[in-house]
Amino acid sequence: MEFPVVKSQSAPGDARFGAADSPRSLTGASLFAPLHLPVLATFAVFVLLTAVMHFSSYVDYVGADNDDVMRLVEVRDLLAGQGWFDLTQDRLGLEGGTLMHWSRLIDLPIANLIMLFSLVMSPDLAEASALFVWPLVTALPVFYALTLAGGVLGGPSGRVIGLALAFLFVLAINRFQPGSIDHHNVQLALIATIAACLILPGRPVAAHALAGIAAALAIAIGAETTPHIVVVAAVVAVQWLWLGRPMQAAAAGFALALAATLSMIFFATVPPSRYGMVTCDALSTGFYALGVVGAGLFFMAVSALSARGFGARLAGLGAVGAATFGLALVIAPQCLGNPLASLDPLLVTMWLNNVTEAQSVVAQLRHEPWSAGGFYLVPLLAMVLCVRRILQGRNVHAHGVLLALIAVSWAIALVQVRGAVFANMLSSVPFAGLIAGLRTRANADPKNPRNGLAFAGAAFAAVPFVWALAGALLSMGVNALHGEEAGLLGGKEPQRCTDAAALAPLAQEPPGVVSGPSNLGVHILRFTGHRVLSAPYHRNQGGMLTALHAGMARPVDSVKFLRGAGVTVLAFCNSDPEVDTVSAAAPDGLYAQLRKGIVPEFLEPVPGTQGAALQLFRVRP
Repeated sequence: MEFPVVKSQSAPGDARFGAADSPRSLTGASLFAPLHLPVLATFAVFVLLTAVMHFSSYVDYVGADNDDVMRLVEVRDLLAGQGWFDLTQDRLGLEGGTLMHWSRLIDLPIANLIMLFSLVMSPDLAEASALFVWPLVTALPVFYALTLAGGVLGGPSGRVIGLALAFLFVLAINRFQPGSIDHHNVQLALIATIAACLILPGRPVAAHALAGIAAALAIAIGAETTPHIVVVAAVVAVQWLWLGRPMQAAAAGFALALAATLSMIFFATVPPSRYGMVTCDALSTGFYALGVVGAGLFFMAVSALSARGFGARLAGLGAVGAATFGLALVIAPQCLGNPLASLDPLLVTMWLNNVTEAQSVVAQLRHEPWSAGGFYLVPLLAMVLCVRRILQGRNVHAHGVLLALIAVSWAIALVQVRGAVFANMLSSVPFAGLIAGLRTRANADPKNPRNGLAFAGAAFAAVPFVWALAGALLSMGVNALHGEEAGLLGGKEPQRCTDAAALAPLAQEPPGVVSGPSNLGVHILRFTGHRVLSAPYHRNQGGMLTALHAGMARPVDSVKFLRGAGVTVLAFCNSDPEVDTVSAAAPDGLYAQLRKGIVPEFLEPVPGTQGAALQLFRVRP
């Protein structure tokens, strides 16, 4: 299959700012050929800088996020012999464990890396090495995708700028740092790949097929990207509706690749015993049936109606949409809403509302207004840029696709700030085209300071970290004017309750059941052989609620929750944010009493932990 490549033909001072021009056809290998050397060289620099930063302030080889630790626990269980189809975390929650919603597609490469390094390393070093390598590897597709996409809008100069923005992006966020082994880095790589494939001029079939494969992988790996994939499918469908036969091969390739890949993943990762189960937070019969049926019907419409008129295509696409939506109402009506809507109200108040990445823009502005620029401003500017380019008729195809993908990411970010990372990443592409054009203009007239300032201003405006830093400095200045203590964080460092040293006394206790704040849960699973009631995962509502009720109830009632759940040890971390929340909500509760130093008679302090960051209490029979 031949891919087209874009050669910038913008004359000096051209108002098109490096927009894509008439391409000449090259093979796919030739399309990527000019990318390899700069991308691999930049990747090498990224690895070197990351290693220097990581080891200069080394704390642990596992990422700081709870999900990174939980992923390691899953991988360890897989390597220890847990079945491929068995995602039950036996040591999490109430008796019987918790069925996790994560995909083995992420567990597998990490487990393979650990096995590979184990051939020449000790088990601990092999594990640490695998957790160092994997996040770095996932950054490579982002480099290639943003570099290629930048070239579509800005020619050779756009490729360089896209690569530079990709470098700054992956270096600034923690998802590509050593130890970050949850699935978010892979999701970012997949969305970047889809965007690059869909904006290539000429709409090559192979690129759309690759986009379909990436879309299926994104659905299988995590439900967070489902809105993105819905928009991607809509973009392909609308282009086919508008263009007809010129879009037939590309649309058919996307649909077939999506359906085939989703089928392979479903049967490779979902056990037959759960074929009838519909879940909204993971790949199940719901997502599988809707994806395959929708893609299949769309393929049939494309095959039958591409040569027909716009009205026929519109009717066919409407029928596909109606049938898919009707199937959703029959198979998975609950998945049309918020997958966390069924969360217990107490968990929403005491847990979800305090999760940083789940905060809305309103909460973000209320608590940390200085950080809003780094999350929301660059995508907003990028969307304005895309709209302007579309109105000017400049590479409408690419800017339309990017506008749709950035808009859905930005909309998600308004509800939950976690969507901002996708919006910021995708915003690099339209900015690469803009900056490339401004650079051409500035070089053509170096004596004109306005051109140089415009180029420099756009370059700085395209980097989210610049806005975040500016907001932080502004916050410090405002604090100084009000006589408040200046600082980015402005608080004392909390006591450490989650490292190996703090949990060593707990590891010495006989295997049992531990109750404590949810943030401790995954670390207890990592460093000890105990089962924990609580860890911050929505499928473990029973265990989380039991632990919360035990902490909030008066001691005379708290003991009933603890003994009823078979708890043998209570773990208490005075500096944990959940302890703050629970103590404020229940001033007469167990956590509040322990914070005051009042230990009820049914708790026996574990020797050596009194006054420590993590205090341990045995629950007397």
